[in-house]
Amino acid sequence: MTQRKGEKTTISIQEHMAIDVCPGPIQPIKQISDYFPRYPRGLPPTAPPALSRTGSLRSTSTSQKSEGPAVDPNQEEDDLDQAFGATALVASKKEEEPDVEGYDSDDSTTLGTLDFSLLYDQENNALHCTINKAKGLKPMDHNGLSDPYVKLHLLPGASKANKLRTKTLRNTLNPVWSETLTYYGITDEDMVRKTLRISVCDEDKFRHNEFIGETRIPLKKLKPNQTKNFSNCLEKQLPIDKTDDKSLEERGRIMISLKYSSQKSGLVVGIIRCAHLAAMDANGFSDPYVKTYLKPDENKKSKHKTTVKKKTLNPEFNEEFFYEIKYADLSKKTLEVTVWDYDIGKSNDFIGGVSLGINANGERLKHWFDCLKNKDKKIERWHTLTNELPGSGCND
Repeated sequence: MTQRKGEKTTISIQEHMAIDVCPGPIQPIKQISDYFPRYPRGLPPTAPPALSRTGSLRSTSTSQKSEGPAVDPNQEEDDLDQAFGATALVASKKEEEPDVEGYDSDDSTTLGTLDFSLLYDQENNALHCTINKAKGLKPMDHNGLSDPYVKLHLLPGASKANKLRTKTLRNTLNPVWSETLTYYGITDEDMVRKTLRISVCDEDKFRHNEFIGETRIPLKKLKPNQTKNFSNCLEKQLPIDKTDDKSLEERGRIMISLKYSSQKSGLVVGIIRCAHLAAMDANGFSDPYVKTYLKPDENKKSKHKTTVKKKTLNPEFNEEFFYEIKYADLSKKTLEVTVWDYDIGKSNDFIGGVSLGINANGERLKHWFDCLKNKDKKIERWHTLTNELPGSGCND
């Protein structure tokens, strides 16, 4: 092809497509991953697959020359895939194993743990609950901390009447209380059928307090007069069984002493204290006092009344009343004890009552018989108050 002077060089499309075209088979274009392969997690770094000159993945053992028969590249790739798959499987199994120290997906660990101890003082009918400390509580406030306190309830029959609580500690997830809370009037029967519910809550000044976690201890696990230590993981809030018999609803406890005085020829009744009374006022407390009657009472002169204790559910009275009566007549009498909430300007509220005498049963009958059998000896017993109103207390 001749070109005249001054003309531009033109190239046909056929000539353009033929430029720099190498004869032979078309080679695959290498990818960047061929030069920087990703190995599955857990593969030993000492055995990475090597790149051959042709760019295909081969193991170090096959990259070296050997006198044996040639290895099929497809077979090599299958072996490599199997090796990678087995290694990945091992790695995934390792990832599934929980880290004991850093594992935080279990609710029992994210809510925290509580250290406390319990002691049942059988002689004094008291249950001492020492709240030591908590660790790793769940943060409930915006600052990533909490204002925790602990409250106790006895189940069944949880109410304000048997609630105890510790002080509140501010801005901490690892509070140390070292505080002992005591339930009085706990009997051997309670130790068999009652459960102690221990809840940890976050106190808020401007909102409702928030529940963090709880743990429950059946009291039958405790041995009398032996301290037992616990370190329990807190759990989510569990439902409370409300199928109790309301006709015999517990309204608190009362400690009564009985003594027949041979010298004075009469019965000495002591009203010592009450514990965990039902709250009758809007402020969550009561203003309790106690009345006693010795029935039958033909002359209507057997009524005695204690002083009123203001704003308390655990009053201490330590008052004694004397009933002049012959010893032989005691077997025909019934002592009726009622607890009331004093109100100004309206009728007083009945809290609970108990009757001791020949027609009673259980601990109430046993207490009366022990008094009859042991003259001049003061015998103290705790008794459960129920919402059954004795006939003598109908008219306050």
